[in-house]
Amino acid sequence: MDEDEYRDQIAKERERPTFIPEYVRTEYRVTPKINYKYNEGQALQEITAYIDKTYGEHYSQGNIQSTEIAIDRGRGLHFCLGNVDKYSGRYGLKGTPEDWRKDLMKVIHYAIIALHVHDLEYNND
Repeated sequence: MDEDEYRDQIAKERERPTFIPEYVRTEYRVTPKINYKYNEGQALQEITAYIDKTYGEHYSQGNIQSTEIAIDRGRGLHFCLGNVDKYSGRYGLKGTPEDWRKDLMKVIHYAIIALHVHDLEYNND
């Protein structure tokens, strides 16, 4: 498969509806305003903005990311969980507290991708 065919395949995959478990559709989609104890609402907004920003960065502009390759080769879940380990393991060891916070954002982002891969692998519908 050449690069153009591969990109077409990835584009088709992204057009597929995302699997949302029934409990998410019923419990989490329509909820009253929650008074979060640990500032989770703001954290979710921040992680959404962080993830959105990653789609505009240089490695996302028309290039195939290593995460996509790992998923296509059937190694996506372990790839993402390995990155969760990597970034959580270096927390506090590299750079400044701002860098450490970025590592936590990466942990959450890779965990979200791992959740997506899990759903792809185990949704038999």
